[in-house]
Amino acid sequence: MSDGRINEVQEEEEEDLVKPPVNPSLSLLFATYGCLFVGSIASSLLAKYYFVHGGSSRWVSTWVQSTGFPLLLFLIYLPRYVFKTTTRRPFTRFTRRDLIFSVLIGFVLGLNNFLFSWGTSYLPVSTSSLLLSSQLIFTLLLSVIIVDTKITFSNLNCVVLLTLSSVLLALGSSQDKPTGLTKTKYFIGFISTIGAGLLFALYLPVTERVYRSVYCYEMVMEMQIVMELSATVFATIGMAFDGGFKDMVKEANHVFTKGPTVYWTVAILANVVTWQLCFAATAGMVYLTSGINGGICMTALLAMNVIGGVVVYGDEFGGVKIVSTVLCIWGFSSYVYGMYMKMKKEENEKEMGEYSGVKTVEDGEEEEVKEVEMGKV
Repeated sequence: MSDGRINEVQEEEEEDLVKPPVNPSLSLLFATYGCLFVGSIASSLLAKYYFVHGGSSRWVSTWVQSTGFPLLLFLIYLPRYVFKTTTRRPFTRFTRRDLIFSVLIGFVLGLNNFLFSWGTSYLPVSTSSLLLSSQLIFTLLLSVIIVDTKITFSNLNCVVLLTLSSVLLALGSSQDKPTGLTKTKYFIGFISTIGAGLLFALYLPVTERVYRSVYCYEMVMEMQIVMELSATVFATIGMAFDGGFKDMVKEANHVFTKGPTVYWTVAILANVVTWQLCFAATAGMVYLTSGINGGICMTALLAMNVIGGVVVYGDEFGGVKIVSTVLCIWGFSSYVYGMYMKMKKEENEKEMGEYSGVKTVEDGEEEEVKEVEMGKV
């Protein structure tokens, strides 16, 4: 083989082996942001839609939040069998530890869904969103304790702005209590929503900790399926004891003000789809970034939920809420920009750096280190 051909082959091998490990691409990250945006806002508004038009079963509202977990199979099997972007077989390297943690987290998620349903059934969308946003400071504290998250100016500044936004929303929500809602029911909705926020604050850093043993996006979705299945078991047991399945038929045919067709397609099916979009995007966000980043994104989107509640359901939206929403968008935008600049900086450093070898993981095989030896073919 000629020297020129040897050098050409050698350069090609160097390009393959010396290439930096693949990081989450900006396109995947922004796609996840987009799914989270659509899923979070749509699911919150549709959850309220069910109660506004005659639905009354909290267990039905809880059940639809997780029962769409089979939809996640598309995200697991399409990359291998349709797009051919991976050779990894689904559910390989799924250990007993992963299964146990996924099941336990799933039951906690089921309880969180139930508390959210109670709060949504009584409170306006804007007030419910405000109360849920209170979880952010607890997410930061628990992230520091559970996953050793470093408190930086970027995340602290965002947490302060979003928390201040929530306080201002609280001040502007004193007139949000619906007509005819008793103080007892309002208090139950208030406490339930706070409880849901606290459980979500725990869920984010715990899943981040668990995802540290995960090595690909598909495996995140596999664990998410187990979590959602556990949450569905929790909700189904509640539905069975409370007569929720009979309530669905009764509500569709006799109670729901928009008729049975809208009940099954919008109040149930659309709820199922949008909740899965929301939860899958949340899991992906935690995996691609961190639990605190997921909490910040969710909290920022709650401001959009406030606006959605005003537009769709006529919730009050005074000057205080306007200022609060601006603060929320400001805090989130500054955080995303800071994160984007950090990723670009890391990308540039890796492109300019020198690599003597990289660690690669073949799908379904053990890790091995491939080293480039200069001058050898």
